Amino acid sequence: MHKLSRAELWSLEEYAVERDAFRRSVMAHKKPRRVALGPHATLLFEDFVTMKYQVQEMLRVERIFEPAAIEEEIAAYNPLIPDGANWKATFLIEYEDVSERDAALKRMPGVEHRVWLAVGGLRRTFAFANDDLERTDGDKTAAVHFLRFELDADQVAGIGAGARVAIGIDHDELRCETTLAPATVASLARDLDGLPVGDSDG
Repeated sequence: MHKLSRAELWSLEEYAVERDAFRRSVMAHKKPRRVALGPHATLLFEDFVTMKYQVQEMLRVERIFEPAAIEEEIAAYNPLIPDGANWKATFLIEYEDVSERDAALKRMPGVEHRVWLAVGGLRRTFAFANDDLERTDGDKTAAVHFLRFELDADQVAGIGAGARVAIGIDHDELRCETTLAPATVASLARDLDGLPVGDSDG
């Protein structure tokens, strides 16, 4: 799977010109890749386009232009780009009220390890959480996690054949299940090697 390199980034001056149009394109690209898991949890599936946007915005905000510093940003975000046999997502736990959110997070330690994926009638596969660092202490989980769903050959084949893809959370405090919309599956299928690829929107 294609990863981000410095040659594929705009300079700060170039990005100032391209930013508005690129941002509109990225927002449209993200729409089917945003999956609500009940009222308080969301998965944002990442890929090359979303990470390019993230890096470009980081360089813009921090006014980073030195090659070594740019490479550091690329190295930080490239692991969130799928590798051809997996899906990667930012997992957000969201409550409008901060005190309500903090109380909820204390009731769900380890919830990030209970997010699952199922293709057709195949068994549930639980995501790997936070390859970068641990985001749960003894008292509560964090509000943001990074997940990796590893897919085997049967699952990839099922996705290519149009099987139902379900995602859910198996935790008493945040139990839910949803079926991915066809537009979402079509977008995520582009993250997998060996499947037909339609027109890209990024």
